[in-house]
Amino acid sequence: MQQTTDKKTPQLKFAIIIAAAVSVALIFTITPWNIVPTQMSEDVAVIKVTDYGCVGESSMGRSVVVSDCDASVGDIVSATFYIPAGEINGYLEELEKRQNPMVDSWDRSVSGIGLAP
Repeated sequence: MQQTTDKKTPQLKFAIIIAAAVSVALIFTITPWNIVPTQMSEDVAVIKVTDYGCVGESSMGRSVVVSDCDASVGDIVSATFYIPAGEINGYLEELEKRQNPMVDSWDRSVSGIGLAP
C-alpha cells in the first residue's frame, strides 16, 4: 500500500527571508547615513552669555552651547556639536520633495489661513 504525504510549501521560510531582506535594505539605506548624528566643528556667533558658557548660532541656524566660554555677545567662537546627517547631506530636503511634489518654494513662502472672502 502506498502512502501519500502532503508537503506544505515553505511559506514561513519564504516570509522570514523576505523580512530579512527588507530589514537589511532599510538598515543600509536609511539608518547609518541619514539619522545617526554627525559631529561638526564650525565658528559660531555668540548670541547669549550664561553661567554655564555661551550660546551661539551656527550657520545652519542651530543653537549651540559652548562651555567655558569667556566671549561676549557678537563674538565668534569655535564650537563642536552633533547634527543629524540627513540635514548635512540633503536627504531630508530630497525626501520632502518626493513626498510633496506639488509644493514649490512659492507655496512655502505664502502665509495666511488660505480662505477666500
